[in-house]
Amino acid sequence: MQPRTKALTLLLVINLFNYVDRQILAAVVPLIQTDLHATNEAMGWTATAFLVSYMILAPLFGRLADRTGRWLLVAIGVALWSLASGATGLATTMTMLILTRCCVGVGEAAYGPTAPTLISDLYAPARRGQMLAYFYLAIPVGSALGYVLGGAVAARLGWRWAFWLVTPPGLLLAFWSSKMPEPQRGGADGLAAKPAEWRDYLVLMRNPSYILDTLGLMAMTFAMGGVGFWMPTYVERLGTAGDLTHVNLIFGGILATGGLLGTLAGGWIGDRLRARFSGAYFLVCAAGMFAGFPAFIMMLYTPFPWAWIWIFLGCFFLTLNTGPGNAILANVTHPSIRAGAFAINILLIHALGDAISPALIGKIADVSSLKVGFLVMSVIMAIGGLLWLAGAAYLERDTDLALSTPSPRKAEG
Repeated sequence: MQPRTKALTLLLVINLFNYVDRQILAAVVPLIQTDLHATNEAMGWTATAFLVSYMILAPLFGRLADRTGRWLLVAIGVALWSLASGATGLATTMTMLILTRCCVGVGEAAYGPTAPTLISDLYAPARRGQMLAYFYLAIPVGSALGYVLGGAVAARLGWRWAFWLVTPPGLLLAFWSSKMPEPQRGGADGLAAKPAEWRDYLVLMRNPSYILDTLGLMAMTFAMGGVGFWMPTYVERLGTAGDLTHVNLIFGGILATGGLLGTLAGGWIGDRLRARFSGAYFLVCAAGMFAGFPAFIMMLYTPFPWAWIWIFLGCFFLTLNTGPGNAILANVTHPSIRAGAFAINILLIHALGDAISPALIGKIADVSSLKVGFLVMSVIMAIGGLLWLAGAAYLERDTDLALSTPSPRKAEG
């Protein structure tokens, strides 16, 4: 196995456990509510607590990743979030539960902005969309495994064991990461990357591709957070699709297959169209959001089991933008500030995305219904599609600007 293939494989497996750890919580929400006497809104805030610590600390770790060894940061992050996930199973109050999820967020903040930059330094821009799509396959597959494993383990051993069992594999992956060699920064771009200064990141504020892509990813992340956290509960409460274990099994399978196919298709289509259309990555992202919008609307008004088809299509189209959307971030930023750029993106898309969507949809459900919450989510998806569509005109210029100059300051000047 080639060194870069080995590195990509390791990062993919780590990201798989990343999303397993995240979605196990969503798979056992009703069981935790019964055990800890928690409201819908309170459970929504457990997801928000994780994301708050994740998004606030991501810029700090992004800054470190632009200046220090990235594989060491990955190892530290994976070890920390794995231990914190195990500690979630020890929670006896909502306060304890929220604190452990905050610690999971700290660990993932060290990993989130770092891993994509390692891949970007291993693969050239022409292949980056597809390679990042492989990496982000972990989102649907890991999330699906989180639902399936969480539901199955909780049904047999209790919800606490669902968190305890993910700790040992995470620690092994952290050890493996600590032994990996560091790739040359900017090597795949043919650039020599120097340590960035704080003012270098200001160039991002005048980068239309970066701004519009971040806004589009914000809308996508809002939708993913809402679907991922509340869909099993919504379906189970309808009373026509089986018990929670059965619902988690079906939804997990749909999320895995729909998300896997959507992520692969988006990366493949984006790279193939890139040679013909300068704004191809943006156009693929916009198409996914525009197609996913009616799919989730139809899901709300179609009886089960037929509604599962619309959920599958919604997940497929919602994940179509994963590879292209992240490739845009990598291609329009200089290698010297790339980790920081991903970190700032993480802060923004989660602050106004899935950090608020579970709690907001939970609040809407408490005063109205989950159906109304999903309607709000669908409208935000359509807005995201419009933002991505607007970005297509800027992508070629911003990509050339990022790769044609030796430093971000000279790129702006």
